[in-house]
Amino acid sequence: MLNEKSILITGGTGSFGKKFTEMILEKYPDVRRLVIFSRDELKQYEMAQLYSPEKFPHVRFFIGDVRDGARLRRACESIDVIIHAAALKQVPTAEYNPDEFIKTNIGGAQNVIDAALSTEVNVVIALSTDKAAAPINLYGATKLVSDKLFIAANNIKGKRDLKFAVVRYGNVMGSRGSVIPFFIEKAKNGDVIPITHRNMTRFNISLEDGVLMVMWAIENSIGGELFVPKIPSYKIETIANAIAPYAKIEYVGFRPGEKLHEEMITESDSYSTIDIGNYYAILPSGCDKTKYLKHYNGKEVKSGFRYCSGENDKWVDVEEMRALIKKYVDPNFMPVKT
Repeated sequence: MLNEKSILITGGTGSFGKKFTEMILEKYPDVRRLVIFSRDELKQYEMAQLYSPEKFPHVRFFIGDVRDGARLRRACESIDVIIHAAALKQVPTAEYNPDEFIKTNIGGAQNVIDAALSTEVNVVIALSTDKAAAPINLYGATKLVSDKLFIAANNIKGKRDLKFAVVRYGNVMGSRGSVIPFFIEKAKNGDVIPITHRNMTRFNISLEDGVLMVMWAIENSIGGELFVPKIPSYKIETIANAIAPYAKIEYVGFRPGEKLHEEMITESDSYSTIDIGNYYAILPSGCDKTKYLKHYNGKEVKSGFRYCSGENDKWVDVEEMRALIKKYVDPNFMPVKT
């Protein structure tokens, strides 16, 4: 599917971008061109040491910001597929800097759409977050608007062979924003481990599974879907117990904009959601649902269904969490016993 294609990934020097680059070059060695688009020259320099022009002449690095529409359009020339991973993501930071998050997460999304419409791009897959479902924080609200923009873009493409879709998933194990390295450092120093609430839960996905989901969406989407993976949940307390079973835990209360549990599909979404096997797909309002059901051999979910991290039927326990940390975060990880 992606051999002989040119791909651009915004935010390409982030955790997802680096894993996507690694896996795409392994799975599709004949990809024509892979463009890493980001605004941080140091991260681009560091990543370029892994993908030198001599060994990887088809990997290109393009300095730019998704806020700059003209620069983005230039980067999208002769591109077939866009993966939009660029975003500002820190929940507390968004509460104090809302205008910056709006410029990047909403304005940047519209710039990606405009660039795709102005060039010969065929597929656009945008990354979302569980915080975009029923958002209570500014970050989640900006990503919800971004999701809506990408889905609605299918209405203005005309007769173009162009499809826009969104992938939404939960906390990514091993990403820069993960709490796991923070807890490990606290435990090694003998410090108290701070947890928001004893019952707080989150969805869990690995970077590898996130990348595989995006690849699947590129190959299978017909446009307009918001894909949600069926993944397990964990308690934040489970991470602490897996890392340091004897450490003292302090419950510190909610940070600005934090939820006790995360949703990826709300009850209101259930009326436009179908089950397609390993994933759910939230369909555009007023669409021909039959077309999607036939394409995916899917089935409608029950009215009132919702997909919440606190009500999941799949959970990661302490031993499983230790195995996941060792696999995805630190291969030398051992629980801190003191």
